[in-house]
Amino acid sequence: MSDLSNKAEQAKGKVKQAVGDLTEDDELRREGKVDDASGSAKEKVGDLKDKAEGVIDAVKDKVTGKG
Repeated sequence: MSDLSNKAEQAKGKVKQAVGDLTEDDELRREGKVDDASGSAKEKVGDLKDKAEGVIDAVKDKVTGKG
């Protein structure tokens, strides 16, 4: 999932939470919190993956003498 879609999921969650607050709908608030947390977690996993790939590339470069 792209960073943009993760941000969209977080935004959707925040909107659901706000609407749930306005309408006093606890279920909608919970759904919003889940969407927000899910988008945030996916974003963090993507960031970790990118960092790991960078480390792997750096090690490969050192081993092959490119870096």
